[in-house]
Amino acid sequence: MEKGDYMKTEKTKLARRQLDAKLECFRPLRDIKSPRKGWIRAIRDALGMTGEQLARRISANKQRVARIESDESQGRVTIKTLRRVAEGLDCVFVYGFVPRTSLEETVRNRAMLIANKRMDRVSRTMELEQQGLDNREQEIILQDVTEQLIDNSTKTLWNDD
Repeated sequence: MEKGDYMKTEKTKLARRQLDAKLECFRPLRDIKSPRKGWIRAIRDALGMTGEQLARRISANKQRVARIESDESQGRVTIKTLRRVAEGLDCVFVYGFVPRTSLEETVRNRAMLIANKRMDRVSRTMELEQQGLDNREQEIILQDVTEQLIDNSTKTLWNDD
């Protein structure tokens, strides 16, 4: 690997680790489900605010608020609209992605999947040639291939299989 490629790979790893650290505080949010009628309606109701009152606060009409609430519950509301409504509800709109595990683990799992596929092809060929590896040797090679993929090929990890 050339020096420039090595530095780029290290920079990517560092960025991934730093982002994982930042996202860690959001992990408890992974399992939160939206209220059946959506967050806007739930917060508006909890505040004791009518649709008409919210409409005035966001310079819209009552029908528009009803449409926004409907769109939110169906996943069709825009981020711009959510920001505007959040202001009207005296809330802060937060938008983000929370990894199921961690970014580091996502990369490792993907690399292992690809390494396993490669190992299966090689193992079949070696068995046909009666040069099969025992389980310990296969595990060592699998770990090596996984690390090489992570170190050298993170962009190619996401190519279609």
